[in-house]
Amino acid sequence: MPKAPVPKAPGRSQRAQEWWQHKQQRLSLHARVTLLAAVTVGLAVAIVSISAYLTVRQQMYRNLDDSLVSRAEIAVRSGELTEPDNLQKILPDMVGLSDQLIGLVLADSQAYVMSRTYQPPIAEPEVAVAKNQSKPNVRSVGSPNDRHFRVAAVAAGPICPPGLGQEECDPSLSQPGALVVAQSLSSIDRTLHNLGVVLWAVGIIGVIGAALAGNAIAQSGLRPLARLTGAAEYVARTAELRPIPVTGTDEISRLAQAFNAMLAALAQSQDRQRRLVGDAGHELRTPLTSIRTNLDLLAQADQRGGLSPEDRRQLLDDVRAQMDELTALIGDLTELARDTPQNRGYELIELSNVVQDAVSRVRRRAPGAEWDVQLMPFPVWGDERLLGRAVTNLLDNAAKYSPPDGRVVVRLLDGVLTVTDSGPGIAEADLPHVFERFYRSSEARSRPGSGLGLAIVKHAAEQHGGMIYARNAPPMGAQFTLWLPHAAAQTRQPAPTPPPSRPFKPRTSR
Repeated sequence: MPKAPVPKAPGRSQRAQEWWQHKQQRLSLHARVTLLAAVTVGLAVAIVSISAYLTVRQQMYRNLDDSLVSRAEIAVRSGELTEPDNLQKILPDMVGLSDQLIGLVLADSQAYVMSRTYQPPIAEPEVAVAKNQSKPNVRSVGSPNDRHFRVAAVAAGPICPPGLGQEECDPSLSQPGALVVAQSLSSIDRTLHNLGVVLWAVGIIGVIGAALAGNAIAQSGLRPLARLTGAAEYVARTAELRPIPVTGTDEISRLAQAFNAMLAALAQSQDRQRRLVGDAGHELRTPLTSIRTNLDLLAQADQRGGLSPEDRRQLLDDVRAQMDELTALIGDLTELARDTPQNRGYELIELSNVVQDAVSRVRRRAPGAEWDVQLMPFPVWGDERLLGRAVTNLLDNAAKYSPPDGRVVVRLLDGVLTVTDSGPGIAEADLPHVFERFYRSSEARSRPGSGLGLAIVKHAAEQHGGMIYARNAPPMGAQFTLWLPHAAAQTRQPAPTPPPSRPFKPRTSR
C-alpha cells in the first residue's frame, strides 16, 4: 500500500510570520498606532540618512579624485616630476605637495619617490597604467583605521633611466611610466564619521519624537473610541440604552452615530416588545376570563342540579366562541412574532387567485354584503399562506365595518389591490395608527377582534417588498391599498404614493 504523504513542517518564514501576527494581535490599538508611527518615521529617517551619507561621500571622493588627477596631469606636462633624478632631489614643500605622497613607477615595476617622503601605495593597478599608458586610475587603499589613502595614477610617457638627461637619453633605454599621487583620507574619514554620528542622532531623535507624536495622536484620536467602548460596556453591564454624545465628523464620530442609531433601534425594539407583551397579556386575559367565568357557572349549575339543555347549549356555544377568539388571537400573535427573511422559500403565485379565494371565504361569512370584484392576473413571488391571510384580513375588516346590506369594492389592477368598504370611514386621528399592533379606537372596542388584523397585513406587505396604506374614500367609507412588486423584478416600478385624501368627516370612528 502506498504510504500517506507526511505533512511538511512549517518553514522558518511561515513561523516568523505567525509569531509576528500573534504578537501584533496582542498589542492594543493604541500601541499599534504608536509603533506604526515610530517604524514609519524610522524607515523614512533611515532612507534619508543613508541617501545623504552616500551622496556626501560620493561627492567628496569625486572632488578629491578630480583634484588628484588634475594636479598629476599638470605635473606630467611640466616634466619636472617625471625624471627620476629631479623627483629624488625635490622636496614636497617646494611644489606645495606636503600633504601628498608622490612617486614614479616604471613599466618594470621600479619605483622612485621624493626626498624625505614615504613611497605612495604602488601595486598592480599603477604598474598597469605605466605599461599600457591607459587613462588615469583612481582607487582607495587601506582602511579608515589604518593608513587610508586615495591613490591616482596618470600615464607619464617614456622615462629615461636615472643619471641620463633628456638630451643624453637613448630612446631604446627609456620605458613608459606613470606618476602616482596619494592623498590621505583622514580628513574625509573624520568628516564622514561626524556626519554619520549626526545622522544617527537625528534619526534616533526623530524616531523618539515620532513615537511620542504617535502616542499623542493615538490618545487624542482614540479618545472617542474609548468613550464608545465604555458606553458599550456600560450598556452590556446595565442594559441601559443611553446614547453617547457625538462631536465631529470623522470616522469614529460616524461609528458613534451608528452606535447611537443601533441603541435607538434596540430601544424601540424593546419598547415594542414590552408593549406587545403587555397588550398580548391584556388581550389574552379577556377571553380567558370569559372562559373561566362560563366554566365556573357551568360547574356551579351542575352542583345545583344542572342547567336546561337550551341554557347549557348557549353557555357551551359562548365558550366555543371565546376559544375561537383565543385561537385566532394566538395565531395572530404567532404570525407577527415570526420574522421570516424576505424571499426565503417563496414561490411563484398568482395574486388574483389568492384574492379570489379570500373573497369566496369572506363572502360566506358576510352573505348580506354586495361584493364588486374586478381582478386582473398579476404574478408575484411570495408566501401564499401569508398573502392569503393578509387579503382575508382586509376583506374581513371591510365586511365588518360595512352595514349588513353594504357594498364592498375589490380591485386588483397591475399589482395594486384596493379594498373599499361602505362603512363610516376612519377618523383622521386614527389614520396614522390603524396598522399598529392592538390599536383599536374606543368605538371599535365594542366590536369583535384583537386589533392585530391590519398589523398582519402590514407585516405581510413588508415581507414581500410591498406597502400598505389607508385613506377615506367618500362617498363610501375607508379604502385600503396594498401594493406588491411584480415577480419579474422586485423593483419593477416604484411603490405608488398614497393619493391625497379629500376632506371627509366620518360618521363614527373605528
